[in-house]
Amino acid sequence: MPFLGQDWRSPGWSWIKTEDGWKRCEPWSEGLEGENNRCGASHGTILNSEDEEIFNNDEEHEYASKKRKKDHFRNDKNTQCFYREKWIYVHKESTRERHGYCTLGEAFNRLDFFSAVQDARRFTYVARLLQLIAKSQLTSLSGVAQKNYFNVLDKIVQKVLDDHQNPRLIKDLLQDLSSTLCILIRGVGKSVLVGNINIWVCRLETILNWQQQLQNLQMTEQVDSGLTLSDLPVHMLSNILYRFSDGWDIVTLGQVTPTLSALSEDRRLWKKLCQYHFGEKQFCRHLILSEKGHIEWKLMYFALQKHYPTKEQYGDTLHFCRHCSILFWKDCRLALLLEDSGHPCTAADPDSCFTPVSPQHFIDLFKF
Repeated sequence: MPFLGQDWRSPGWSWIKTEDGWKRCEPWSEGLEGENNRCGASHGTILNSEDEEIFNNDEEHEYASKKRKKDHFRNDKNTQCFYREKWIYVHKESTRERHGYCTLGEAFNRLDFFSAVQDARRFTYVARLLQLIAKSQLTSLSGVAQKNYFNVLDKIVQKVLDDHQNPRLIKDLLQDLSSTLCILIRGVGKSVLVGNINIWVCRLETILNWQQQLQNLQMTEQVDSGLTLSDLPVHMLSNILYRFSDGWDIVTLGQVTPTLSALSEDRRLWKKLCQYHFGEKQFCRHLILSEKGHIEWKLMYFALQKHYPTKEQYGDTLHFCRHCSILFWKDCRLALLLEDSGHPCTAADPDSCFTPVSPQHFIDLFKF
């Protein structure tokens, strides 16, 4: 079979690949014009270095143009490569029916995290998942998964800057991510870092810029002549505080008014919070007493928080079907209306096979 370029039997002739096989082109012109044509193909042909094929007609010109635009779209750093699927099959080994494995990066690419950021019930869940990936799994992501990771993170940051909600959560996420990137960039060559080092330096600069924007975030005071938080009875304010499962949220709310400040120091409130997150054995190891011999439940909560993980609460999470080995978003509202389980489940009683997936469980699913 002839090779791409000149034929050794006929100097000056070239060959092109067509649907019907290999065909010979007209010879190059001689002299100065011939030298210029040797830098490219004759008659306006286009050489595509990726596919190593020569196109010499209008249809193939159009195909090459579309392909270049498609490649540019894929390589654009601002492009989101989201499949936006509601469910994916998690297979950990090859079978006759299915080949290959499902990785963490593939799951992150295909599941619809982009829309989940816009859902108030799933926002905290996605943010926590990104934080865990930043701490331990960032180097395991492919190039496309890394791009999607930072695109999702960008949407999260912009949402916080727009609606002024959950800034502390995102500050913690960015702090963990920047610490990980600093370690990876300094240890380049010792660790596996997918992508050019300059790209990671730019990403680190972007993170530092996000941190500065969140640091300068000012909560706008809303002017409203209607009922405010201060107008509520004391017992209702106390009930609100008892609904929180995060101690930092209680401390933050206690800074709003003097009444809330006094209610946020309630020993029974912090005792209930400690009992919710931690066990009695953990209390004994980190017991803190006051001068009068009383247990300092507030101090104990923050001391225990440094040593033990707290229980996590999310409005909505991913679910895993043990019968089908499928990971999916379960829309409870849609399920009630359409009796839709969220994926094509073949079990007789689908609900009995569903398990909520915490962010840590999500990562553990792909540790082979």
